[in-house]
Parts: sequence; C-alpha cells; structure tokens
Amino acid sequence: MEEMTYRKAGVDIDEGDRFVRLISPLVKKTFRPEVMTDIGSFGALFKMDMTKYREPVLVSGTDGVGTKLRIAFMMDKHDTVGIDLVAMCVNDILTLGAEPLFFLDYFATGKLKPEKAGEVVRGIAEGCRESGCALIGGETAEMPGFYEEDEYDLAGFAVGAVDKGEIVDGSAIGEGDVLIGVASSGLHSNGYSLARKVLFDMARYAPDTYVPELSSTVGEELLKPTRIYVKAYEALRGKVRVKGMAHITGGGIPGNVPRILRDGVTAVIREGSWTVPAIFELIGKQGNVPGDDMKKTFNMGIGYVIVLAENERGSALSLLKEQGFEACDLGFIEKGEGEKIRYV
Repeated sequence: MEEMTYRKAGVDIDEGDRFVRLISPLVKKTFRPEVMTDIGSFGALFKMDMTKYREPVLVSGTDGVGTKLRIAFMMDKHDTVGIDLVAMCVNDILTLGAEPLFFLDYFATGKLKPEKAGEVVRGIAEGCRESGCALIGGETAEMPGFYEEDEYDLAGFAVGAVDKGEIVDGSAIGEGDVLIGVASSGLHSNGYSLARKVLFDMARYAPDTYVPELSSTVGEELLKPTRIYVKAYEALRGKVRVKGMAHITGGGIPGNVPRILRDGVTAVIREGSWTVPAIFELIGKQGNVPGDDMKKTFNMGIGYVIVLAENERGSALSLLKEQGFEACDLGFIEKGEGEKIRYV
C-alpha cells in the first residue's frame, strides 16, 4: 500500500514554517509598545496604555477584500490587496472615533506559496503602519481541494479604543450642519463584481489594456489600494468637533451616510461638488449602468464623509488639505422625515 503523508495530501507544514520566518520581520515593524508577545504564540497579548483613556471602550470590525482579489490573481500582483484589507477594517472602526490598536488577518489558500503569501502580508503590514496599529496575529490555512492552487482569500479583524465620552456616533448631528467629502483613491474594495462584468465581459478589456482616460492600464486602476483615513481624523481631532463619520463602502453614499443620521434629519448632497474619477465614468458608459445604480454600488470618488458644524467647515477643509487629503463641501443637513438622503 502506498504511504500517505500530510504533504502528499497537499499540506506542507515545512513551507508554513518557512512562511512564518519570511514574514516575521515585516510583522515586527508594525509592533507598538503595548504588544507583549512575539510571533508564534497561541494568542497575542496587548496591554492597553490606560493613561490615554478615562473610560476606554473597545471598538472592533471585520471585513475582506471581495472579488478585487480576482484582479490580483489576473495580474499576479499581490502586494496591495493587504492594504485594502486593513483599510476596510480600520476605516470602519474609525467612524466611531476609535484609535486602531491592533489587527489580525486570516489567509486561506489551496497551496501555500510563501513568497506570494509574503507579498500579501507585506501589504497588510504597510496598511498597519499607515494606520498606526500593530499586526499582532493571524492565521494561515492551506486547504487543498477547497481553494484552487493559485488562489487565496483574505479576512481582517481590527480592534481600536475610544473614550466613552468621545465616541462619534452621529447623535449630535442636526439641522445646519455640513458634510465634508474626503476623496477616494478609486473603487477602493467595493463594486468589483459589476466592474469586472462591465470592463472584462462587456467592454472586452484585458488587465493590461491601456485606457487613455485612466492614464493607466485597467488592471493598474482596479488594483489601486483603498485609502486609509486614520490620519484625516487625527488632523481634525481636538481642533474641530466631529459629529459623525461615514465610510463609503458597498451601497455608496446613499447606503452609508444614512447609517449615522438620527430620525428627523436628511443629508442633502450637492451633485457636482466634487470631480468624479474617470474609472466611474468609464464603467457607467461601457456598461450603460443607470446613474442610481452607480451611486448605490460605488463610492463615486468620495471615500469618507465627515459631519460638523457649518462654522467649522473652513478649518476642517484646511486641516485635511495640510495632511494631503483632497476634500470638498459635499452638502448639508436639513430637517426631514422619511428619506435620509437627497441629491440636489
């Protein structure tokens, strides 16, 4: 009878160990002083600096990258989707005013290829450094027969903290407040099922097709990493009173801004107050996608929305500009029953 081993069944523990050794220097560069354990323990210890908080509240979030991974597979480029993974998680917990503290990732693949997986982790580490959180742990799962050999999936988990008295939950938003729209870097990590259907199936583009309107190839545009907005909020914290924040992900502005609005108010969005990036115009034109569907699927160039008092608008726009964030006067809050969002 033939001898069977775990390696012959498709799982190579030695390659897993080599992968850990490969990524260890990348991970350690993200560590904060609060990290108490090294790589390889069964759990990760993080001792919060209690001098920074009076009444600390932990904030958690989890997300993935979705079918944007398909673009990474098509281009065999894997060093940016990790940034997307971190961005999707930390931008969510940031909406509550939380400081990102640590991050964990889950990487599953049909066959572990340490160099390719290492590129993914390189992106995760870069995203963690940009957002100031420690990559404190993760799980690598080699699952032959479940995933294709050259494919993988990602999930991320972020934990942050905010003082109870400084939670940003939208409850203070009222009539007369204004909405600041902070520019996205492109599609971010949402709407890729529609984007791929239009660009690859209908328009017959290839990932390496150069499109003059984009000033890049289709693949390069679609792999632009999701922007991380932690430094945008840090620029405003303590200088203006932020009343609410919305991360514009799946559902677009109509699906996400209402999540932070109490009953009795409506957000009025000024169409034309920002420049819609060419990628959205291209998708809409090539797919004959209805305008309402575009708005409900994509961020349309606005990745983050910040709500504050009208008299602080100028200061907020200046502070964001100083930190390199392009922002616009997106709209305002009015009294309203029923509809939570209105375009003018």
